Amino acid sequence: MHRSKLKSRLLFLALAAVSPALFAQTVEIDAAAKARPFPHFWEASFGSGRANLALRDAYRRDLEEVKAITDTKYVRFHGIFHDENGVYDEDAQGNAVYNWSYVDEIYDGLLARGVKPFVELSFMPKKLASAEFWHPFWYRPNISEPKDYAKWDAFMVAFAKHLIERYGIDEVASWYFEVWNEPNIGFWAGFPPQKTYWNLYDHTALALKSVDKRLRVGGPSTAQAAWVAEFIKHCKEKNIPFDFASTHVYGNDTADNVFGTNEAIPRSKMVCRAVKKVHDEIKKSAAPNTPLIWSEFNAAYDNTPPVTDSTYMGPWMASTIAQCDGLVDIMSYWSFSDVFEEQGVVKTPLYGGFGLIAAHNLPKPAFNAFKLLHKLGDERIPLQSEQVLATRSKDGTLIVAAWNYAPSGLDQDADKADKAKSEPITLTLKLKNSKAQTAQVSRVDRDHGDLRPAYEKMGSPRNPTQAQIKALREAAMLPAPESVAIKDGTLTITLPPQGLALVEVK
Repeated sequence: MHRSKLKSRLLFLALAAVSPALFAQTVEIDAAAKARPFPHFWEASFGSGRANLALRDAYRRDLEEVKAITDTKYVRFHGIFHDENGVYDEDAQGNAVYNWSYVDEIYDGLLARGVKPFVELSFMPKKLASAEFWHPFWYRPNISEPKDYAKWDAFMVAFAKHLIERYGIDEVASWYFEVWNEPNIGFWAGFPPQKTYWNLYDHTALALKSVDKRLRVGGPSTAQAAWVAEFIKHCKEKNIPFDFASTHVYGNDTADNVFGTNEAIPRSKMVCRAVKKVHDEIKKSAAPNTPLIWSEFNAAYDNTPPVTDSTYMGPWMASTIAQCDGLVDIMSYWSFSDVFEEQGVVKTPLYGGFGLIAAHNLPKPAFNAFKLLHKLGDERIPLQSEQVLATRSKDGTLIVAAWNYAPSGLDQDADKADKAKSEPITLTLKLKNSKAQTAQVSRVDRDHGDLRPAYEKMGSPRNPTQAQIKALREAAMLPAPESVAIKDGTLTITLPPQGLALVEVK
């Protein structure tokens, strides 16, 4: 036999020999085990397209649907001070003229739907800007420093006073005020970036606290998990108030940018490794109890249909929750809706947008994944598994998430360790201290809660008709849970690649 053929044959036999271990797994779960609190940190907040989009009916409908399946508490967006909202002007003498009408409509719309603003203080109104530094986003925000910090301070004071007058201090004190967005990667034209951002932060925090000390303010709202240790050090040394630290990372950020290393970190591990890095920095700082808010995260920072439009998001999200638990106070998924225009007007429903809901109010698999994961209990039962997360609710119900993480197809180099999982797996759950005879199993995978097969069968229309939109919404609906027998305390389920299941044992 030719040497290369012999090597291939031996490799095949080796894989065949170990495949039962790779594609079958038994996990023991003690329903009466001592558990620890499991707050739903991953669904406490969502990002969205810029502030002005919150005036649209489509945005508000999508928000209502996400609120119904997650009970999220906050929404964060860029650009509340963008000129399209008409917030800041100056008269002929250079005196500031404020107009809060669109701000009120935007925040009223959120509050009417049961969510609070996570206020990102951005971007610079043109008449308050020191120069015209336009970010390349389609809506062209100005990212310059203020031309006059006394005017910026007065602007912040007027903004805070107006919010308190309209909504009351008890309400506004429950919001978060975050100074700017990602000043370390091109959203801030001050130079040098860090030093000038400290100046912006100091002025803003002191101005807000001068109105009422209960207002919660923080930063540095950086990309790539940067500057948090330096931010805390700066604030402590200068006696500048801060109530939380915030930063961002995405699954396809690079190790070089986040850690300064030359590693190939899988998309499945990047976010929580970055979270742990910042968590540890805070614990070593002069303010070790500072709350950590991850105010942007997703599996991709670019438009990647095989990731954000696909069933990939179910296992990725479940794994991220399991890894990040205990390391972060709030995570804000970017974003809840594809009513979103950073790259321009949406041209087709499934283009790899960040949202849980595509254009035309079409729920993606990620929406259904969040819907299932919301059902997890508020106590976590310890397990030794990278594919199972066990929880318990207050009434004693056992709720288990199980998944089959498989690479997106774009990450083969970084995800070599996960290639073996690109096959169906069988999970056997052995339940201790449970007399249940049946379980309810809900799924998100290619055959459950995924509109893409129906969309592809239609020919992937760029502008679907009303009838097609109705059919796609029906295709996106989650089927009812299936009842599965528990025999001798054992439950077996099979998961396809990129499959997520939620098991409820009453």
